[in-house]
Amino acid sequence: MTIEKRRIGQTNIEVTTLGFGGAPIGAADLTAEESTKILQAAYDGGIRYFDTAPLYGLGVSEERVGKGIAQLPRDELILSTKVGRLLAPSAGGAGELTVQYDYTYDAARRSLDASFERLGLDRVDILLCHDIDVWTHGDAQPDIFEIAVNGILPALRDLREQGVIRAFGLGVNEAAVCSQIMDRFEVDCFLLAGRFTLLEQEPLDEFLPKCVEQNVSVIIGGPYNSGLLAQSNREDATYDYKPVNDQRWARVQQIRKVCDNHGVDIRAAALQYPLRHAAVASVIPGSANMQELESNLALFDAPLPDALWSDLDEAGLARTVK
Repeated sequence: MTIEKRRIGQTNIEVTTLGFGGAPIGAADLTAEESTKILQAAYDGGIRYFDTAPLYGLGVSEERVGKGIAQLPRDELILSTKVGRLLAPSAGGAGELTVQYDYTYDAARRSLDASFERLGLDRVDILLCHDIDVWTHGDAQPDIFEIAVNGILPALRDLREQGVIRAFGLGVNEAAVCSQIMDRFEVDCFLLAGRFTLLEQEPLDEFLPKCVEQNVSVIIGGPYNSGLLAQSNREDATYDYKPVNDQRWARVQQIRKVCDNHGVDIRAAALQYPLRHAAVASVIPGSANMQELESNLALFDAPLPDALWSDLDEAGLARTVK
């Protein structure tokens, strides 16, 4: 399958509109051989954009993605990873690692060098400052934000200017902090998880138009809202990795009914909906096994009628993207 590519901001980077989210592959109970086969299958399916981070599996995702990419034509691929968390030996020893937040200037290069070692590669294309949002830090977020805007974000800008990386931005779970950063830095892209989906469209009001105006691209993570839009069994469904409340579950069932009326799998609608906006360059669902990857590829390629979107909008369930 040939997958369309879209440009990242004002760079010459082009990513496939369907990418590979590397979080599940870091946590899944896979052998190194199995994860390499999944990454090869992603490439064979047309995916050319792969995302990972030190946080995912405490380095395991980077190791697995790096090993898988090593078997592929590197110049055909776009790879992103993240900075803001350093991995260090835990106090308990036994080879266990712990996460240390560090958003200072020097931490950017130290984190990137550690990622290079885990990846077994000498370059990444996109480097994202990870999780400087309220979603992650709560009441401590304002202090974290100031450290980042005076430390790690200027470092990413400098790494781009030096040619070490090709693009930088944020990887977060909130649109508001992205908008704040756009007012202070000429970033290339944001990886926004779970906030512009078939279930949630608040970014349509201000954030996404602002991205179009400033030519900043958005990569959508968590298109299934951590599982809610992908599960038909409530006991298996989560929203933001927590049990689903009655209101959200009921709303998703309404969305599902409209999709069913059009003979559409709700998961296909969830994958394809964000890409209807001009600011969105790629959607990157995670794949913890071969079955999930094959499912994502098929759902992404499924034809969807225009009437589906108008019916969802008329029902007040998913807003029309203009």
